[in-house]
Amino acid sequence: MTRTRLFLLHSVMLVSLALIGPATIEAQTSPVNHPLPDAPPSGLIALLQHGAPTMPEATSQTSGSAGKNQGADAHPRLMQTDAEKLAIKNNPRISVAHLLALAQHQVVRETRAAELPTATASITAEDAENASRISAGSLTASRLFEHAGAGGGFTQLITDFGRTRNLVASSKLQERAQNANALATTEDIVLAADQAFFNALQAQALLKVAQQNVSTRQTTETQVSEMTKNNLKSTLDLSFADVNLSQGKLLLLDAQNNVDSTMAALDAVVGLDHAVTYELIDSNSSLPSPPPDAEKLTQIALQQRPDLQALNYSQQAAVKFSHAQRDQMVPSISAAGTAGSVPIRPAEYYTENWWGGIGVNMNIPIFNGFLYSAQAKEATIRAQATSEQSRDLRDRIVRDVRTAWLATNTAYQRVGVTEELLKEANLALSLAETRYKLGLSSIVELSQAQFQQTYAAIDNTNAQYQYRLSLSTLNYQIGTQP
Repeated sequence: MTRTRLFLLHSVMLVSLALIGPATIEAQTSPVNHPLPDAPPSGLIALLQHGAPTMPEATSQTSGSAGKNQGADAHPRLMQTDAEKLAIKNNPRISVAHLLALAQHQVVRETRAAELPTATASITAEDAENASRISAGSLTASRLFEHAGAGGGFTQLITDFGRTRNLVASSKLQERAQNANALATTEDIVLAADQAFFNALQAQALLKVAQQNVSTRQTTETQVSEMTKNNLKSTLDLSFADVNLSQGKLLLLDAQNNVDSTMAALDAVVGLDHAVTYELIDSNSSLPSPPPDAEKLTQIALQQRPDLQALNYSQQAAVKFSHAQRDQMVPSISAAGTAGSVPIRPAEYYTENWWGGIGVNMNIPIFNGFLYSAQAKEATIRAQATSEQSRDLRDRIVRDVRTAWLATNTAYQRVGVTEELLKEANLALSLAETRYKLGLSSIVELSQAQFQQTYAAIDNTNAQYQYRLSLSTLNYQIGTQP
């Protein structure tokens, strides 16, 4: 009985070696933790451990060169910095923010115009019945004369006791707020570009995992099919191998769809209105450690966040505007003058051929139905509301920085855990394949090992790119995006 078992075991090994080939003989003589040829190759394991697909090194490129094809059939190459530059250059949200900032600068000039003199020039010629009187309608003169003349006038604000000065200061602060909003929009777009870039890069890495997974399971299915034909394995083993292969193909379909959708999202962020498939280049081969001090990051965020700066400027502008509304209730003093010549005139009515005069005027508001007082009160209340909004944003920034820092540290720890998990899964798969080929285990054990190795590879890839994305999010939260 013992000789019979040894003979059968020896026959199975011979058939397995004939099917697998000489390469497997070398693999079996190597240490047990080295994967078999039909297991995931060492290149894939190195790929997953480094967290990026194996691609040619990219040279330093600008955003303009990133869009040029490297060959007739090659996709344009794109690095993270190139994606950020393209997004800043092409995204319409940034253009809108800059245009609004330019428009606010013109508002400053409009407000400052009240402090500058106003001059007008006029030329008038009139044909009339001399000394006839206007008897109806609006009156500019009581009598009409045939004449022609030219002259000019000016007005100049002397003082309105600070109202115009406060309006100008409010407009300047609003301009600063709009510039800060433009910077905040730029940082939003940079973060969106980083997110789209890393999502697309992660999807491409996962596609490679799925492709290798299908290749591995296809090899297993072919081997089991040959063994089944030679009555060395049962049809149950072949059914398990077929199921595993179908699952791998479904995973590959999902991975390919994810690559296409993430690439479409990247095209939209960089401001393209048509589909472009990039060859994404990962320039960072090593992962930096997360920042150690959350409190220091919070202080940096409170100093550098452009959205907080914009709200602070808006609050200061609201205070200045409330002062200007209050100053409506004080008098305003202005000067006015006019001069001109009347070369054509009836001499009996015009004693001289020129005129001129200058004067000072004071407007004193007395009563207008409490309009000015209500406007001043409204502006004061709105300034207080803006101050509370600024305080609320400060609280949210402290929370967001702390949350982003915790998420970054957790993501960094997940990278180490998933790397260790992947190593163990690769070892378990290698042992399971060896045991199955020697007839010491069932197809169920091999299927479970393949499943665990596949999802360990996926988890490791996700962990590495999610950590990089969390770092980019943390930089955004503290206001240090490029």
